[in-house]
Amino acid sequence: MLTIDQLSDLKGKRVLVRVDFNVPLKDGEIRDDNRIVQAAPTIKMLISHGARVILLSHLGKIKHKEAPEVVEAQKKKNSLRPVAARLGEILRVPVAFCPDTTGEKAKFFMGVVEPGEVVLMENTRYEKGEEKNDPELAKKWAENIDIFVMDAFGSAHRAHASTYGVPEILKAQGKPVAIGYLVEKEVRNLTRCVEVKDGDRPYIAILGGFKVSDKIKVIDSLLKKCDKILIGGAMAYTFAKALGRTIGKSPCEDDQLEYAKKCFEEANGRILLPLDSIATDAFEGWTQKIVTDDANIPGEMEGMDIGPKTAALFQQEISKAKMVFWNGPMGVFEQ
Repeated sequence: MLTIDQLSDLKGKRVLVRVDFNVPLKDGEIRDDNRIVQAAPTIKMLISHGARVILLSHLGKIKHKEAPEVVEAQKKKNSLRPVAARLGEILRVPVAFCPDTTGEKAKFFMGVVEPGEVVLMENTRYEKGEEKNDPELAKKWAENIDIFVMDAFGSAHRAHASTYGVPEILKAQGKPVAIGYLVEKEVRNLTRCVEVKDGDRPYIAILGGFKVSDKIKVIDSLLKKCDKILIGGAMAYTFAKALGRTIGKSPCEDDQLEYAKKCFEEANGRILLPLDSIATDAFEGWTQKIVTDDANIPGEMEGMDIGPKTAALFQQEISKAKMVFWNGPMGVFEQ
């Protein structure tokens, strides 16, 4: 695995960096810039060596099967323009923003970037072919690129055009494909979490986020290593429903219910689920908020976060741990 520090002769090279700028936005304002901050070291290194840096990232979801006006509204809501401005503040250098992902304007921006400069392209998910790994789309992004750097750890498992298609094209052309500082750090941390030593126990994993399906392999692996797994976030509702609890309007992957039940039973008490929840009557613009008495969520409500009983339970378990692996939020923190 080639690392960014192993790249040579970067001056003047067009380096396409896949970053993860999937940050929470509300009314066009960034609610948490941690992912932008995490990407900065890789970008700084490249511009300090005179590379022409072109950044690709997704942000949010664009449902292309919806009506055109709905798609346009989603695009407007999930534009990376505010991210470009914040990135410039963090890097303390101007960051150009290209409002297109492909086409003549995109070619122009990617073509005129000078050594030591940075351009952020618009949201990759504006393109229908991104999540389908469309080879024609990947070709457009790979055109005239000298080096590809993968620094989007949270998207590294996805076979999309920007994460998989582009590097495969460049590899076939004999061009360097490397990982950035963030991915290198996360791989190192993950290796540490897999190679567990006796002195690391109790070893606790905290899993959150939206989908169980995204983390099946992670859960299976952690069950072989961990003493306890604490599950929160939206994925907890799939487990809750699988165990016969009511989850109201909370998100649930019905096709993963069987896996969730089997996983919970085989864990034999090592998986801890929320005892209570903070729930609202709507995901956005809610007018009513409650803390449930137990693990059940009323039919008209939607789970948004773990409740105080759960937080206390998780805190108690974490305080005993010698090593903690944490992946994903426990709730809708950006709200």
